[in-house]
Amino acid sequence: MRLTKFTDLALRSVMRLAVAEDGDALTTREVAEAMAVPYTHVAKAVARLQHMGVVEARRGRGGGLALTDTGRRSSVGRLVRELEGEGEVVACEGDSPCPLRGACRLRRALRDAQEAFYATLDPLTVADLVASPTGPVLIGLVGRPAD
Repeated sequence: MRLTKFTDLALRSVMRLAVAEDGDALTTREVAEAMAVPYTHVAKAVARLQHMGVVEARRGRGGGLALTDTGRRSSVGRLVRELEGEGEVVACEGDSPCPLRGACRLRRALRDAQEAFYATLDPLTVADLVASPTGPVLIGLVGRPAD
């Protein structure tokens, strides 16, 4: 299974926010620069994460992004499920439906494999992802101008 770039970026943004010092709210631009990705991509990911209750965004002086307690304790499996959506690994329906869809065993096998993938991520929390050696690397990321 392959994650979308959006999910990858959202997870990396959450990880960066997870290692921010208490009271040190990063801006969306700072996260984008640290990850060397376009600001607009991070802004979309942050909006989705905020809607999910994982990130809090405050405007104005002293504002910025902060990971919520819910975000810090979130299961990585749950986050990936929500970010990726309910789609299946293969598209059996649609404009050109697969002629095997009524008797295909592949679809079920791939659905089971997808769920096994998520189940492997379920016990991991965001806090687990930023444990050493990852956390210090994330803290050391220096912002680079992004597109």
